[in-house]
Amino acid sequence: MLLIFLIVGIHLIQVNFIDSIITDWIGHDYANEIFSLEGNFVFSFSQSWLDFLVYFFVFIYIVLYPFTLWFSPLYFILIDNKKAMKTLAYGLLLIYIIALPFYLFLPVTNVYCFFNANSALESVIPSVDNFFYSTTTQNNCLPSLHTAMTILIAYSVSLTKNRRYSYLSFFTMFMVIISVIYLSIHWISDVITGAALSIGVILILKRYIHGNERNE
Repeated sequence: MLLIFLIVGIHLIQVNFIDSIITDWIGHDYANEIFSLEGNFVFSFSQSWLDFLVYFFVFIYIVLYPFTLWFSPLYFILIDNKKAMKTLAYGLLLIYIIALPFYLFLPVTNVYCFFNANSALESVIPSVDNFFYSTTTQNNCLPSLHTAMTILIAYSVSLTKNRRYSYLSFFTMFMVIISVIYLSIHWISDVITGAALSIGVILILKRYIHGNERNE
């Protein structure tokens, strides 16, 4: 749990003090290159938003995803499942270590900011962007941390053999991935790289952490 809080602390320092300095030094937004590949496919969803879907996906993004992120480690502690807890904690560490150089040296602006469009989050919860961007930045998009972390959470929860919570975590995983596209937050490239990052980290954890446990 201390490791998770340490990762959060380092991330907040990066977001609030380091990122803007390096972004100015880089002086280029690589969202332009992604746009040249993807065009306005993701942004096109925002041109025909349905109110009930916007509210639903904002709920997934703002409420359900953070719930699974913070409840899961507490749940692992309560049931004393060290395997699930180690998987989540070390997985978050590896994901962040690998993603950090991309966030610092390959700035990619999110979709709705790139197109100077309105925020779906802001339309549902006024002023939420002010809070949201105190914990992240508009150009920390590739890889998608939401995608990577929700996949890791779902896998970690599956190790507990709790079917109901596993169903909820996998449902959350799929809905988060859909939400970041539908709400015009992440590019397709962000989601693909986020998923690849998480799957790669899970394979590493299965090889070294879980393999060592079996040997012991």
